[in-house]
Order: sequence, then C-alpha cells, then structure tokens
Amino acid sequence: MDENKRNQAYNRYIKARVPKTHAWPSLFNSFWVGGLICCLGQGINDLIMLWFPSMAEQNAWAYTLIVLIFLAAFLTGIGVYDKIGKFAGGGSIVPITGFSNSITSPAVEFKHEGIIYGVFVKMFSIAGPVIVTGVIASFIVGLIYLLV
Repeated sequence: MDENKRNQAYNRYIKARVPKTHAWPSLFNSFWVGGLICCLGQGINDLIMLWFPSMAEQNAWAYTLIVLIFLAAFLTGIGVYDKIGKFAGGGSIVPITGFSNSITSPAVEFKHEGIIYGVFVKMFSIAGPVIVTGVIASFIVGLIYLLV
C-alpha cells in the first residue's frame, strides 16, 4: 500500500472516530455561559461597592477578580468547572476564571507526585506559556509606544 492510500485510510478512520459537534448549540452555550460569568463578576463588584461604599472602584474590581479566581479554583478542585467547560467551551475559558482553571487543574491532577514536582512544577504547564507570551507582548507594545 503506498503512502497516499495509507493517508486516505487514516483520514477515513479519523473521520469515523471524531465526535460530531453541533456548531450553533455550542456557540450559544459558550455565549450565554461566558456572559453569565461576566454578570456574576459585575454582581460581585456591585455587592462589594454596596458593602464598602468608601472603597475606590479600582480596589473593588481587584477584590472582584480575587473572588472570581477563588471561585473558579474551588469549582475546579471539586470537579465542577470541568463540567462547565465541557458544556460551555470557550465561554468558560475566556474570562479570568478560565485562567484560574488552567492553573488549578494541573495542580490538582498531579498532586500525587508531591508538592514540588507535582503541584508547583505542573501548575504552570498550561498557563506558563500564556504568561510568558503576555509579558513579551507587553514589552514589545510598550517599546513601540515609547518609540512612537
């Protein structure tokens, strides 16, 4: 069997095995779950501003992010956020809660390897490249802004 026929056979095998996705329901679920997470963040911010009226708005947003990150890490730890992610797709990944999940999930998964080599090392296996890319991109944009 030549290479072209093997490739065609492999492509047929993959096409038969890959689950079919329904684009419109997936997009709809992603949209409303992401919006719900953002509305939850706005509600938390409003409650913080209501409970602490003398607090500056920027400080209230910082505390809101802390609460959202904690909630996402907690839900990841008990296995709920992964179910939300399967249902909502990108809608659960885009807000800061998705970043919290990307750090917490490997830490929970590899905790049996110990604190140093399991949790600390694996924690940034997914989020590490995102952080590095963000820092480098920020540096480049700042440099361009400085020169222009």
